Amino acid sequence: MEVFTRLDSYGERFSLHRGLAPGHDWIACDRLLNPHSDELGQVLDAERRGSGQVSDHATALTVMAVYAGTVTASALLAWALDRVVVDMRAGNVAVRLAPDHGFEAVALREPRVEQAPLTTLVSWVLDDHLLPLADALRIRTKAGMRQLRGGVAHGCAAAFCISSRRGGDVTRLHEAYETFLAASTGDLARLGDVIRLREGDREGLFYLRKTCCLYYTSAHGGKCSSCCLDSVEDRITNYRRVLADGVVPH
Repeated sequence: MEVFTRLDSYGERFSLHRGLAPGHDWIACDRLLNPHSDELGQVLDAERRGSGQVSDHATALTVMAVYAGTVTASALLAWALDRVVVDMRAGNVAVRLAPDHGFEAVALREPRVEQAPLTTLVSWVLDDHLLPLADALRIRTKAGMRQLRGGVAHGCAAAFCISSRRGGDVTRLHEAYETFLAASTGDLARLGDVIRLREGDREGLFYLRKTCCLYYTSAHGGKCSSCCLDSVEDRITNYRRVLADGVVPH
């Protein structure tokens, strides 16, 4: 389908496998919504080993932010570009863990794409997937719900921000983000802000978090470029620098 080819052009973050190849250690995402499942434990254990996190709740916050920024990002970009909805309900999605940190690949059991309203996107990505995962991580690790939902908000914004710096139409993506945010559930609008910056002939969208994923507490981590522990002024200065250099920060 043309939509998947277009997503591939924006980089690996937005690339989707169609169908599950045997022998690739896929984890069914609907199993991650069960707070007591072995699969959720597997994801948390892998993140803790890979990043060197020191607590269960910090591991959960990192997982939430990385998951939301990679696993469902393609659905948000497809809607922003073509106003189509990729079936990202948890039962249709599987992931493969990266050898060090995060997720190496995302697959759709059935590559379904529909001409559907924005409410369908919100339902499939948030209500049926990311927000239940946040609930499961809360139950499993006692991580704070505001911080977990901050990871959801950050991950959703990343789909629009990163693609804006990889050749996407900045105005279209900014308008699409604001439209999605207005329709979103989970109180995402209170958890961060998207800003638009220009340096020379380069322009892009950037996210300012209001919650922390605690990745900086891990043995191998550092502060995210959007980290709320830095002032807004410092983050904007850093964003302007990397925009001028043509770098795409996380």
